[in-house]
Amino acid sequence: MTQRATDVPRWDIASLYQGFDAEGFGSPAYQAALQAYRTGMDELDSVLEAARTLLGAGTGGAGAGSGKGFDFPLWLSRYLEIAGRTGAAEESLNAFASALYSTDTTNAEYLNNLSKLEGIGLRSRAQTRAFRRILSAHAKDMEAFYARFPAFAPYRSVLASELIASYHLMSDAEESLADELERTGGAAWGRLHEQLISTLSDPASGKTFNEIRSEAYSADRSVRKAAWETELRLLKSEEIPLAAALNNLKGATVALNKRRSWDSAVARSLHSARMSAKTLDALLAAIKDSLPLWRQYLRTKGRLLTGADSGCAFYDLFAPLPPPKADAGGGYGTARETTRRPPEGSAEPGAGDRVWSFQAAKDYIIGKFAGFSADMGAFAERAFAQRWIDAEVRTGKVGGAYCTDFPAQGQSRVLCNFTGAFSDITTLAHELGHAYHRHCIAGLDYGLQHYPMTLAETASIFAETIVMHDAIAKAEGHEKARLAETYMQDSCQVLVDILCRFYFEQSVFEARKDAELSAADFCRLMAEAQEKSYGAGLSSERHEYMWAVKSHYYSPGLDFYNFPYAFGLLFGTALYGRYCAEGAAFSETYVRLLRETGSASCEDVCRRAGFAIEKPEFWASGIASITAFYTEHLVAPG
Repeated sequence: MTQRATDVPRWDIASLYQGFDAEGFGSPAYQAALQAYRTGMDELDSVLEAARTLLGAGTGGAGAGSGKGFDFPLWLSRYLEIAGRTGAAEESLNAFASALYSTDTTNAEYLNNLSKLEGIGLRSRAQTRAFRRILSAHAKDMEAFYARFPAFAPYRSVLASELIASYHLMSDAEESLADELERTGGAAWGRLHEQLISTLSDPASGKTFNEIRSEAYSADRSVRKAAWETELRLLKSEEIPLAAALNNLKGATVALNKRRSWDSAVARSLHSARMSAKTLDALLAAIKDSLPLWRQYLRTKGRLLTGADSGCAFYDLFAPLPPPKADAGGGYGTARETTRRPPEGSAEPGAGDRVWSFQAAKDYIIGKFAGFSADMGAFAERAFAQRWIDAEVRTGKVGGAYCTDFPAQGQSRVLCNFTGAFSDITTLAHELGHAYHRHCIAGLDYGLQHYPMTLAETASIFAETIVMHDAIAKAEGHEKARLAETYMQDSCQVLVDILCRFYFEQSVFEARKDAELSAADFCRLMAEAQEKSYGAGLSSERHEYMWAVKSHYYSPGLDFYNFPYAFGLLFGTALYGRYCAEGAAFSETYVRLLRETGSASCEDVCRRAGFAIEKPEFWASGIASITAFYTEHLVAPG
């Protein structure tokens, strides 16, 4: 039986709404929050109706008239204040519902509550559309608004984005119908995927699907291969409902994007990311140019694991490096294996080999975060002390990891599946990086707290990098090589596998315009994407069912939930380089950058950090630093 980490906690979710642990959804605190949400929407309806009346457009829309007697700047300031308060309540309630459900996907009460909130949220979405129409009708008055209410100057980018969104609206009737149908369409298909994956298990071993997937990190190749074979078999057994879910989700997106006048799903994704097409093109070009490096790395890893030069098997992608042979000089790179004592202050000998207890992981992460800044360390200590983390692997709980925020309470919660591997340490640091980002912007207006996925991944990857580079720096010999290879492994996933996902999703949207797609179609498109990205880096043993694993494909509104990770890795790498050059003083600069992520485009935030991201050279420089790392730690001299 696989050894597991000890003392792995479940989160304290009930304390977000006092009394919930005893009274559930009927607790006074929860009901008061629900009522505050509804009251806020009542207020928004009132101010929206006042605008429509003054504009002389009745209830059908904002109209295009000047609206004699309508003080737009005053009205907008009032709307933003109410929308901020109401939005915070809404986000917290929805995050709470999703968090409960994600740890128990078979709980009917949790599912019903999630559905209930989605129903209530239809009203909120209608209000957002009405606001956008009014904003569009008064686009010419925006400068007068900023002149009269200079405190709202940070909203410029946010409101400019809202204006663009207003140009992509269908009629009110069509939008309302689309929202209503999403509850029984897109959202329902997404939940079906979660339920199928979270309850899937192997009858022979009794292991859950997520436990089987975690065996990809085993040091025993026979265990990894058996897990891969079992995973493929289990996914094939559910391929019909999984393919139906993905086919219908992407079909709906194609139809809606066309009616909303989006040129493509990528165009809509770029708008959500507050990122230009020029930046995306530069990023993708740099990744494509780097593919020879990654294919060389994968073939080298394959040789080290098997002795054959046929590429890396898919089930070996996450394999730890084997110990060096005694007659091979003792190492993989410049660092040689020696008999040694652990360095002063090290995490512990064999950080990549040992099964970590959760307590040891906690102490290590707090210490590394505190080494960057006292504030970041104190924040991590608070998150652990107040039990913000659900780390236990169990049936009914979704796989992977995420961070979710509760702006009304000023808190976050982190879900992960902790088994004690060192990769779980970096995953936990990654998610706590997200939570620290939220902590840094908590004092801002709620309307300025919504940063795009691209910039969200920057903070998480920066936190993960702090931990990984510390562990590598304090290791020696084989342990250093093994941790360095883990860093390359993660970077390969964030660049090559992300490019693979981008190719796959792009091909799915193209194919779905003309035909229904089956499981065989999705397998074919995934195989093509893997060949286009991984190429000769992979052996013939691949994973054509990866389309069935990644939950992001099944989330309505999250199309191309992939390139932000590559953006985050390379921007985070650039920021880490600045930290290494500037030392402790950089922590203040870092917090200022994080606080701007909700009120500026990707290009503007990066420009303030001194980076020109619309040029391929910026992204190539980030990849070059990874290449240098690879050469230093993993390429044998001579």
